[in-house]
Amino acid sequence: MGQFGAFGVISGAILILAACQTPTPAPDPEAEHPAGQVAVLPTELLSPPSAEAALELYYRTLPEDFFPRAPRGVSLPGQGDILTRILVGSCLDEERPESRVMQTIAGEQADLFLMIGDNVYGDMNGKGYISNQATLDELRESFSDLAARADFQAVRARLPMMVAWDDHDYGANDAGREFPFRRLAERIHERFWGLENEDVGAWPGTYYARTFGPEGQRVQVIMLDTRFFRSPLTPTDEWGKKGKERYVPSSSEGQDMLGNDQWTWLENQLQQPADLRLVVSSIQILPTDGHGFEAWSRLPAEQERLYGLISETEAEGVVFVSGDRHTAFLYQSDTALPYPVSEITASSINVSFAQTNAEIDSAQLGEGYAPDNFGAIEIDWENGTVRLAIKGDTGETVNETVVPFRTPAAN
Repeated sequence: MGQFGAFGVISGAILILAACQTPTPAPDPEAEHPAGQVAVLPTELLSPPSAEAALELYYRTLPEDFFPRAPRGVSLPGQGDILTRILVGSCLDEERPESRVMQTIAGEQADLFLMIGDNVYGDMNGKGYISNQATLDELRESFSDLAARADFQAVRARLPMMVAWDDHDYGANDAGREFPFRRLAERIHERFWGLENEDVGAWPGTYYARTFGPEGQRVQVIMLDTRFFRSPLTPTDEWGKKGKERYVPSSSEGQDMLGNDQWTWLENQLQQPADLRLVVSSIQILPTDGHGFEAWSRLPAEQERLYGLISETEAEGVVFVSGDRHTAFLYQSDTALPYPVSEITASSINVSFAQTNAEIDSAQLGEGYAPDNFGAIEIDWENGTVRLAIKGDTGETVNETVVPFRTPAAN
């Protein structure tokens, strides 16, 4: 008997259409719906324009209890609230024991916590990568496991949160727009985090922004989606070679990181009034020559497009925030924007791969920090500076930099 009964009638037809993209077993078409109801086959399924469109019709039929939900969290700060300390983290494997980093974060004083990708490992089952069904069973189970964790519950109860996703909570390692089940992954993400009725729930992709604080002390947090619209990366021709470990920069004219709608939205956001702008990307933005893993540098035309857009909109006070790398880093570039710009990479919460990391990028400030960690962004409104700090698992500072976010004329 299938888990969702008569919904298998719909999904069985759809999965035939999707088979050319990702082989997956279909739910049992003979099963009965748990409530005894019979699903009505939408007429659009008789001639869907694409496999993804057919899947989308199926996903619209899924009941609410299909989706896991996070514990109720603390409300975001109000538009007039002044922010002085923001925490950031990424890479939390929900199958591992309770995290000292999460326990430490739950005890920290902060105005906001940014959980910026790989918030679960929903494309793995503890034994390695899996081939997901169209119903993304492992991803949904991973979010359910996250919701049940005491350390996560403690953070939810203490700190307001904003979220972004990366590949492992998107549903497929290193995947972009080619992932055939991305629309269900989006629904899972938005419902788990309670975003389905917000503005982000009204458009494809998971990007959104919020602004906090009065004039002169406004913080804008821009959460980008670097998965849903991203074109495929170019695989390396020398697997594992330093600087070319997985991918090489693309020369394709059709490369895309954000998609047309998100690019237009970002342009509008950068023109909104703000004193400090945190541009959050699940993958790194500034590094160019230190590694060959996922990063904006693998799509160099898109990296330059981002820099150009920030410059053209005259958006000041930009600080980049990223995760993904299983090592924490600080970076600064004097050439990417018309003013020096910094980036903090905070990773990982509990998926450290080593105790040391010898990676060096031309924009890097100090050594990378490989053990479990989180980041802190501390704002000094009086002096117009922001302190970017890498914190160890018990909250000790292991690397930091202080950078201005106002031009001299604005002080």
